[in-house]
Amino acid sequence: MNSIKNFLIELPKPHKVIISSCTAIFMILLFIPSEKATAGRQSKEISLEIGKRYQIKVPTSDQKLKPSTLLSSTSTKQAANVEPDNTIIQPIEEYTWDTATVKSGDSLAKILKRLGYSARTTHDIAKAKGENTKLLQTLKIGDKLHIAKNSEGQLVTITYPLSKTDTLFIDWKNDHYQSHKETKTVEIRQATAHGVIKSNFWNAGIEAGLGDRQIINLANIFGWDIDFALDIRKNDSFHVVYEEEYLDGEFIGTGKILAAEFVNQNTPFQAIRFTDDEFYSANGKSMRKAFLRAPVNFRYISSNFKRKRFHPIQKKWKAHNGTDYRAKTGTPVVAAGNGKVIKSTYNKYNGHYVFIQHGNGIVTKYLHFSKRKVKQGQRVKQGQVIGYVGSTGMSQAPHLHYEFLLNGVHRNPRTVKLPNANPIKKQHKAAFMALAKQRMAEIAGSKQAMLAMQDKNDVVASD
Repeated sequence: MNSIKNFLIELPKPHKVIISSCTAIFMILLFIPSEKATAGRQSKEISLEIGKRYQIKVPTSDQKLKPSTLLSSTSTKQAANVEPDNTIIQPIEEYTWDTATVKSGDSLAKILKRLGYSARTTHDIAKAKGENTKLLQTLKIGDKLHIAKNSEGQLVTITYPLSKTDTLFIDWKNDHYQSHKETKTVEIRQATAHGVIKSNFWNAGIEAGLGDRQIINLANIFGWDIDFALDIRKNDSFHVVYEEEYLDGEFIGTGKILAAEFVNQNTPFQAIRFTDDEFYSANGKSMRKAFLRAPVNFRYISSNFKRKRFHPIQKKWKAHNGTDYRAKTGTPVVAAGNGKVIKSTYNKYNGHYVFIQHGNGIVTKYLHFSKRKVKQGQRVKQGQVIGYVGSTGMSQAPHLHYEFLLNGVHRNPRTVKLPNANPIKKQHKAAFMALAKQRMAEIAGSKQAMLAMQDKNDVVASD
């Protein structure tokens, strides 16, 4: 380095001036950019106009940001110095929808033909992949099908609501039809109801907010202990814990009864549903017994159990060893218990009648049917329909005459002692007793709330 310095010093003055000038020119050329470089750098800049809206395009996860596509003008013209974006956005195709209501005698083929689709379309849909396609073969009158077609007139979608929660879909995908079923989740909430009988049980149930099905189910739960046609009295009360069903936050109906108490003539009866969907008393005994207290719907009844009555046809007092359940002709009558039919015939006194032999020397008799549903020698189960209410034989109006005999002696079917119910299985006893404690506490809370409300209403009324 020192030798180069000494060399430059020893050079003549003209040479020193030439070398200094060349060095200066070189340095100027080194730091001043060329026209090509300036143009290239300017082409990468984005010129934005004041007052104009710009949209930032966000790439998907598999795309990389490019400077030229960061901004695009919403104007019809490209902003100056911005490279044009060649990305093509495909618009979503809009479908045309039709709604078809299933009529009597309708099939999918008839419905699609009415809407202008070919038999080939029906055939292709019938061959759709998926196990749920066959549901279209069992259309019910009043059901609705929602059918969509594209701009070319091709059927692309069928939606078929099967229930409040289930919907069947048939879609055109990958050059064929596919079916699948979607089910919405039903939210279960717990509710309570309570009532006091003023006129009859049915009206009390309606006033308490129970539906028809719940009222019937409540009577069925206690149907082995209480004859709801004859045993109900004024001021009897009931308390029910049950399920309510909601879909998308909207109430759609009631579900299972979880627990209930019925106070009949000051005697309380409790029932708790266990995980096997059977009902047990609070101490774990099954609510099911060998015999039902009444073989017909509790809503229909005429006379009580009496040893004697004035016969309306024979015009004389005679023993009335049974119970008359007055009901409309055609009302179903069920077997009170399991047994074997020992008589199923007709005579001028009993009309169409059925006798059933049960175990332990018990026979039940059912008279004045309009039609018999069983034959002699046939085995029947408790709750099985054996005939229909009528007015055959010596009968003045449609009704069922029902008798209960123990070892040949007439007994009152409403009060006769029935075999004890089987208790819950030992391995489930602890779990059931814990559940029973919880349910009975819920019923007690419901009763307290009802009494508090009554007291409040009484105070308001007195004011």
